[in-house]
Amino acid sequence: MLLAGGQGSRLGSLTFNNAKPAVLFGGKYRIIDFPLSNCMNSDIDVVGVLTQYRPYILNNYISDGSAWALDKVNAGARILPPYMGQKGGRWYNGTADAIYQNIDFIDQFNPEFVLILSGDHIYKMDYAKMIDFHKERNADLTIAVMDVPWEDASRFGIVCTNDEQRILEFQEKPAEPKSNKASMGIYVFSWSVLRKALIEDAENPNSENDFGHNVIPMLHDEGKRLFAYTFSGYWRDVGTIQSYYDANMDLLDDSCDFDLSDRNFRIFSNNTSRHPQFIGQSATVTDSLICDGCVIFGDVEHSIISHDIIIGKNTVIKNSIIHTGAKIEDGAYLENCIVGSRGVVRADTRISAADSDNPAEIHVING
Repeated sequence: MLLAGGQGSRLGSLTFNNAKPAVLFGGKYRIIDFPLSNCMNSDIDVVGVLTQYRPYILNNYISDGSAWALDKVNAGARILPPYMGQKGGRWYNGTADAIYQNIDFIDQFNPEFVLILSGDHIYKMDYAKMIDFHKERNADLTIAVMDVPWEDASRFGIVCTNDEQRILEFQEKPAEPKSNKASMGIYVFSWSVLRKALIEDAENPNSENDFGHNVIPMLHDEGKRLFAYTFSGYWRDVGTIQSYYDANMDLLDDSCDFDLSDRNFRIFSNNTSRHPQFIGQSATVTDSLICDGCVIFGDVEHSIISHDIIIGKNTVIKNSIIHTGAKIEDGAYLENCIVGSRGVVRADTRISAADSDNPAEIHVING
C-alpha cells in the first residue's frame, strides 16, 4: 500500500498543481518511480496507490502500471482515491485512516502481510529481504530504520531496540531522542494484527489516525512483537526544496553510492520517446544529465536537464535543475536554480550566487 496523496506544501510552487510523488526527479523520473520500481525488483505485484491531493498527473502517469510490470490479471497497480460509500465519504485523515478506508480492497487478496510505503522518498530497497526478516522473527510489525545524525533525530520517529532488534521504545519526533535509529516510514505488518488495530484506531475519537502517533504506540503498549529492520543504503526524504535539490545534485556526485545505471536494480519510469537531444556547435555541456528532446546552444555545467528543454545562445546554466518543457532564452545566467515545468526564463535574466546575500540559496522559478 503506497501512500501517495501528500500535498508537499514545503516544495512550494513545484506542487501547486501536482502531488509531491509526481514531481520530477533526476531529469527523466518522478519521485514515485522509486517505490514502484522497488516493488517490481522485490517481486511484489499487487500495489494499491492511495492518492488524494491533485491526483490527475499522478493517475495519468501510473496508468495501468505497465511501466513497472504492474499490469497483471488479478494483481497490478490500483489507484485508490477517497470514495463515497453507504456511510458517506471523506478525505483520508492521516496515514492509518488511509489504509483503514481501504480494508475491503486489501481483504480481496487475503494477504498474510501488508507492506506500507511512502511515495515521496528516494532510495533502492529489496522489500523481500525485509519481509523475510519479519517472518523469521514472527513479528507483528517490522519498521525499516536507519541511523541518522543525532542532530537530525528529532525530525523522525525514533526506536530503541535490544540486541535482537526488538523495539523496546518508540518516540515520534521527540525533543530529546534516546536513539538515532530513525523510522523510514516503511512498515511490514501481519495483516490480522494491522486490520484489528486500524478498526480500534478508527473507533477512537481522540486519535489522529496516524501510524507514528497512534497505531504504532498502541501496538507497543499492547505488547505486540515490534522489530526494527536496519537499512544501510542511500535514502532521502525530499520533502523540502533544499533536500530535493541536494538529492538531485547527489546524482552528479561520483562519491555518492546511489547508482541509477545499475542494471541489476533498475529504476523504471513511464516516459514516452522524444527526439534525440541536440547540442549546438557553440554549446558546452559538462558534468550534467541531459534527457531526450533537448536543444542546447548555451553552456550547461553540473546540472540536470529534463525533457524537451530549449536553452538559448550565450546562456549559462550552473548547479541547476530544469524541468520538462522549460525555455531558457538567450543570454540568461542561472545558478543554483530550479525551473518548473514549462517555465520561461526571459532573455538576459541573471541569477548568480555571486550577486546573492546567501550564495547557497536555491531559487525556484515557477512553471
